[in-house]
Formats: sequence, C-alpha cells, structure tokens
Amino acid sequence: MKTKKYVEDLKAKSASELAQELVAAKKELFNLRFQNATNQLDNTARIREVRKNIARIQTVITEKSKAEA
Repeated sequence: MKTKKYVEDLKAKSASELAQELVAAKKELFNLRFQNATNQLDNTARIREVRKNIARIQTVITEKSKAEA
C-alpha cells in the first residue's frame, strides 16, 4: 500500500520535480553505500529500498516522456 501511494505521488509531479527527486535519491544511495562501507549503517535494507525508489522514479519519467511524444 505504501508503494502505491508513493507512485501516485510521483505521477502527480512535474518532470523537473521528478528530476530533483531522482538526484536526491541518488545522493541518499551514495551516502548509504558510504556508511555501509565504513560499518556505520544500521539498516542495510534501506539501500535496497532506495534503489527500488530510484527505479520507480525513472519509470515514471519514462512514462511521462513517452506520453508527450
């Protein structure tokens, strides 16, 4: 249920907002990987969650670009 709401929120955003969201998610993933490498990360499942969120964002971006064409 939580992912459906997240995807609906993504679909409601504009292309520029989605691009900003993608950059933020990639920065978060970088920070999580860095913390994991230095053994500071407690919740390693968060890495997988952020990776899936990045994929969701990219999917919505692709859908919007195809809808415009």
